[in-house]
Amino acid sequence: MRRRIEETITEAAGSPPVRIEPMGGGCVGDVSRVMLEDGRTVVAKTGDKGSGLDIEGFMLQYLHEKGGLPVPDVLYAADDLLLMSCLETAGGISPGAQAEAADLVAALHGVNAENFGFERDTVIGGLHQPNPETASWIDFFRDHRLLYMGRQALDSGRLPATLMERLEKLAGRLGEWIDTRGAPSLIHGDMWTGNVLCNHGRISGFVDPAVYYADAEIELAFSTLFGTFGDAFFGRYREHRPIRPGFFEERVDLYNLYPLLVHVRLFGGSYVGSVDRTLNRFGC
Repeated sequence: MRRRIEETITEAAGSPPVRIEPMGGGCVGDVSRVMLEDGRTVVAKTGDKGSGLDIEGFMLQYLHEKGGLPVPDVLYAADDLLLMSCLETAGGISPGAQAEAADLVAALHGVNAENFGFERDTVIGGLHQPNPETASWIDFFRDHRLLYMGRQALDSGRLPATLMERLEKLAGRLGEWIDTRGAPSLIHGDMWTGNVLCNHGRISGFVDPAVYYADAEIELAFSTLFGTFGDAFFGRYREHRPIRPGFFEERVDLYNLYPLLVHVRLFGGSYVGSVDRTLNRFGC
């Protein structure tokens, strides 16, 4: 396996690897820093068959070509191996980096489509993410995000049946909180801290996307779930795009049910309690 990967890296990068070091991160597979004989450094992400790393490579290229988002250059993409350029990183997401991220994300959200969804299914955290093109955002969010991932978590044994019943109840009431004014916007789809790379107070790039066309509010909500962005981001974002009333008061928690369900499906544990608390908040 390693020999084949080294041969593929040599062919794709044009130089053989001389040292391979493990890196942190990588929900889907192992991530390594690869030093090449010609002095360059690239990043290799490897996984088992069915890892969908070819889809990840496609999404990175799509974000760059359609949305102008800075991402690693994709050198090679197959189901079990993704080879990318190495982005320089140092330091966390400073207020200045948040403002720069807001410029980039607002521009991304300005890329629109006719329907919600995407031209193909994608992945999030290694999990299948269905994207049938749908005219109604409420229908899309209900059927292909909340209920789909809820059933995945239920079938895995990590989401109790009682919570699934309450989730179905909430799904039937989404129109009480979600309006239909948001246009289908291109989103990164997995906007948490580990996927926003910075270098000395500047954005290096975004990694591990889960793209589709959505109401951009779901991306803004996700960016708050683990404290990725705060006031510096949202203040700058508002200079480009309005944030509709009721987002911070209600819809941010509603939309974050989806990534919480993803985490329940992957990990269970305390995330089940987070779903329970959100359902309580909306009277379900």
